Amino acid sequence: MKDLELSNHGKQLVEFYKQMASNGLQRTNGEVVEKPYNDFQLAKFRNIVRPKLSAPSIKSVLDYGAGGSNWHKQNFDPESGHSAIEFFNLEKITVFEPARNLLSKEQSDCVVCMDVLEHVYIADVPKIVEDLFSLSKELLIINVACYKAAALLPNGENAHITVRSPDYWKGLIDCISVKFPKIEVLLICSNSFTSGVVFESFKSSDWAQSESYTVEPKWFSFSAS
Repeated sequence: MKDLELSNHGKQLVEFYKQMASNGLQRTNGEVVEKPYNDFQLAKFRNIVRPKLSAPSIKSVLDYGAGGSNWHKQNFDPESGHSAIEFFNLEKITVFEPARNLLSKEQSDCVVCMDVLEHVYIADVPKIVEDLFSLSKELLIINVACYKAAALLPNGENAHITVRSPDYWKGLIDCISVKFPKIEVLLICSNSFTSGVVFESFKSSDWAQSESYTVEPKWFSFSAS
């Protein structure tokens, strides 16, 4: 796939995250974390996304901005002990994480992007979202944090540099979705680490089937552990 041309700020942020992945980071409370971004963020949403991600037509996944996520490690689901690839009945995982020099981006049945967009410089957000759509054959699952992080960048700024409301993200993704009318989108917006809203999944092609002109977003609140 063609590489994206990020802004100068965007390129510097990638370098910051490479430093943080290698050298650790500092939290807002002064604590130092030596091995950051190793949590598998999808785990707390596993039961929310499972009906979509386990669909028979979904066999390959691109994890876009994966951090240290390990799709093959056991106990992704504590009840069954299954790994993520087993839990969702998948066959192939491609991991893209530029901060760890994992640079493969393969078009897949589903693209998963968890806790990434809030780390993206605002001018680069639309092109990143369009890249997500272009890499998906069928399904796009996005989670974005709408709150400040506990982590700091090497320059002292908060690591969540683009904090916006769920309505902002829904509107942005709606606008870009019209270029990819057959891609189903499941958007999760976290207002805290364990709570937020889930917008009803949609394909922009479905809007034309409605007899009305108004397209109202539907959503429900979640609380994840």
